[in-house]
Amino acid sequence: MAAEPEICVLSNGRITANIASWGATITSLLVPDAQGDLADVVLGFDTLEPYLKGMAPYFGCIVGRVANRIKNGKFDLNGVEYSLPINNGPNSLHGGLKGFDKVVWDVVERKEGEYPSITFQYESKDGEEGYPGDVTVRAVYSLPEATTLRLDMEAIPANKATPISLAQHTYWNLAGHNSGSILDHSIQIWAKHVTPVNENTIPTGEIMPVQDTPFDFTTEHRIGERINNVPGGYDHNYVLDSGDEKNGLKHAAKLKDPSSSRTLDLWTDAPGMQFYTANYVNGITGKGGAVYGKHAGVCLETQGFPNAINQPNFPSVVVQPGAKYKHTMLFEFSA
Repeated sequence: MAAEPEICVLSNGRITANIASWGATITSLLVPDAQGDLADVVLGFDTLEPYLKGMAPYFGCIVGRVANRIKNGKFDLNGVEYSLPINNGPNSLHGGLKGFDKVVWDVVERKEGEYPSITFQYESKDGEEGYPGDVTVRAVYSLPEATTLRLDMEAIPANKATPISLAQHTYWNLAGHNSGSILDHSIQIWAKHVTPVNENTIPTGEIMPVQDTPFDFTTEHRIGERINNVPGGYDHNYVLDSGDEKNGLKHAAKLKDPSSSRTLDLWTDAPGMQFYTANYVNGITGKGGAVYGKHAGVCLETQGFPNAINQPNFPSVVVQPGAKYKHTMLFEFSA
């Protein structure tokens, strides 16, 4: 059995992350502005208890075995039909009722010093939440530079092919978690296409150009500028097809807060990114008594495409036994 959940501290003197072994969850992240003043830029709770009680709408956690939605909670693989728990309308969302966000991960390595890191590991069993095969999952959080957080996720199926698509579900507010709406943040997303969805938020299979639509963030726009033209708000998968590359990672997004001038540049090797404006957050009491309302944060969840297991024209999320799923995210902060 895994140990009791704990909160680990990852700090290099410039930025400090608190990361819980429950769901490998970022519970706080202190980042300086241009004056060096620190703010906690992630939504969450002060203690582990609300996470354990399921009160978080995926604040800060790693979701899996498959992030996002699977249509009707069903898929076929190698001639077998698999049925998953239904927990989001007619769909299975973020790994089911007890996904990777709702389990204790083992802390298997901690490195101190100039480039500190923490490694979490979770052993997912055959049949867990309906998925096939045993899978060993690792998540390494590290601070490779003064104001950069890196996450390296990997997963290896032991004995059966299985879909794997992990995502980091932090809700960002660069003005500080308790500063209200993110609609005045601006964002640029290096994606010329999105995957439009049906009434149940399942992709239709189409790859739609964003040009001349409210989904076009190929140049920087205020998040709230056209959100009223998107029914319900943004909750869409962007096709990361146009960012510069460095060290094998693509530039996915640049998020800016005008009040503090804090900026987050996100780099990844994943094919997609869910851009989600916390449309369903409604009056959750978080850290320091802050009340998080609609649009209190923004999620930038790099991922395989939603429902890819049932969409042959989407990049495959199936990983064969012994092969390795890898997914890296680089969060560069500046001001």
